[in-house]
Amino acid sequence: MDNCMIKVVNLHKSFGNLKVLKGINLEVEKGSVVCVIGASGSGKSTLLRCLNYLEEPDKGQIFIDGEMIGYRQTKDERFIKARPKDICRLRSEIGMVFQLFNLWPHKTVLENVTESLIIVRKKSKKEAISIAEKNLELVGLIEKKQQYPSKLSGGQQQRVAIARALAMNPKIMLFDEATSALDPELVGEVLAVMEKLAHEGMTMVVVTHEMDFAKHAADRVVFVDEGQIIEDGPPERIFSKPKNPRTKLFLSRILHSS
Repeated sequence: MDNCMIKVVNLHKSFGNLKVLKGINLEVEKGSVVCVIGASGSGKSTLLRCLNYLEEPDKGQIFIDGEMIGYRQTKDERFIKARPKDICRLRSEIGMVFQLFNLWPHKTVLENVTESLIIVRKKSKKEAISIAEKNLELVGLIEKKQQYPSKLSGGQQQRVAIARALAMNPKIMLFDEATSALDPELVGEVLAVMEKLAHEGMTMVVVTHEMDFAKHAADRVVFVDEGQIIEDGPPERIFSKPKNPRTKLFLSRILHSS
């Protein structure tokens, strides 16, 4: 498990009578980019939310850099629920970018990025500003640092959300359809930032409908269907020679429509 950043073992999750995840097994190596594709309602976003314990799994185990999230092992080798502070500590190592930007409208771009650094990471205001400015530079928005979110385009707001997540110096970045709420002409600027992170070696799990991004930026593509991973492989094989008929059908529909 030395080179394994994320390990998911037999993950199950239901909402009432609806079984959303049905025994997911997944490993993600350090520094790799895994794109998760599949139809709406297949369980992709729920999988992502379980990885950082925004959703508590019904069954199964999730390890982040070798440490189980949500549970801890006792001296007699039983598993008991982890303390909330331990879950929060591990969750702080996982950056997540959602479909919607979730920026604080009453705070400037700079304040949006520094807030968690000061409150969660206990950084001084001076250090938090320095870290925030570095990450705003990374996403190409340093000149907007004193603006409020309402003055930014959707693409710019999403880039601020990425800078905010990166400022926490996470081990992993999770992206849940980060471009789906954007106008088509704004998608490219967000994908460019994500590709830059991929090239710099950030461990990333990306739920996406952007097949070109998956083809060019992913090390692996995982196809989820009805709560199960039914195909997993390098993008060149998944897109050119998928093995599972359901993968073939999905790709033929989505690539034909795009």
